[in-house]
Amino acid sequence: MSSTRIDIDTLRRLPKAVLHDHLDGGLRPATVVELAESVGHTLPTTDPDELAAWYFDAANSGDLVRYIATFEHTLAVMQNREGLLRTAEEYVLDLAADGVVYGEVRYAPELNTNGGLALSEVVETVQEGLAAGMAKAAAAGTPVQVRTLLCGMRMFDRVGEAADLAVAFRDAGVVGFDIAGAEDGFPPADHLASFEHLRRESVPFTIHAGEAHGLPSIHQALQVCGAQRIGHGVRITEDIVDGKLGRLAGWVRDRRIALEMCPTSNLQTGAASSIAEHPITALKDLGFRVTLNTDNRLVSGTTMTREMSLLVDEAGWSVEDLRTVTVNALKSAFIPYDERKALIEDVVLPGYASVL
Repeated sequence: MSSTRIDIDTLRRLPKAVLHDHLDGGLRPATVVELAESVGHTLPTTDPDELAAWYFDAANSGDLVRYIATFEHTLAVMQNREGLLRTAEEYVLDLAADGVVYGEVRYAPELNTNGGLALSEVVETVQEGLAAGMAKAAAAGTPVQVRTLLCGMRMFDRVGEAADLAVAFRDAGVVGFDIAGAEDGFPPADHLASFEHLRRESVPFTIHAGEAHGLPSIHQALQVCGAQRIGHGVRITEDIVDGKLGRLAGWVRDRRIALEMCPTSNLQTGAASSIAEHPITALKDLGFRVTLNTDNRLVSGTTMTREMSLLVDEAGWSVEDLRTVTVNALKSAFIPYDERKALIEDVVLPGYASVL
């Protein structure tokens, strides 16, 4: 099947896997409006369609710091049990409706404690909401497995607490760890003790790197901190000249370190100039283990289906290319090998075979 023949309905049906998606960046606009009213929070607008447009426009500044600032309103409605349960459940149902069969959702518990919830209560509540969503999705005939990555905010001082939570909840749906937030000026090595603790406890982790900051950020994340995946990583291209890989780029490709790439988000934060020229295509063709992700579905006005459609329409991707990045994601998911293998062989490959 050529790329020009992939219609949107076909793309929506294809089984998908997403590794890099933030819970607080993917709320339904109508839910934000309803929950904001219940907690007395003032929004830029109370019309759901206008709010969705506001988010998309505000995030198109080309600046990562301003992009992150749009989360003020989603976080404001995620400070109590009701808000966390609802947003977590809807998160799962929205993935299922988009054809996602495996997802890893990430969030920073420390950002959800303003309403008096303890860090552990935040995690327990989100897991309860995710479980409810998975049960409803399965009952509707669209099963999806969703696991959790806990984040520490790299510019604050509670990263160690978040790492401890990841260890404490590793048998309760939490499969890994990440640091998020403003990248430039807050290097991964600042939190080396937390990463060493996670390694000792055999908890895998990814690190946001190579988005707002370049090769030193990626090098630290991998060679100093020991990350198993890289969040974004678009600036690894700075170590590739005329198709020749430098030592760091070679390490990333040859060790099959997954790059959690988010095309639309990268355009919004200025890490890429266009979908057609986004590094994901060149890196895929060079044999890197690239994966396709949404990052923040509300903030970026996107879905996995939309990300796939953009790559098909603007970068010439085929169904085979989409299958490749989906399998890549599952190969690098933070779940046991037998579960990854079963998803690939029993769900993903048959799903793509049906349209090839």
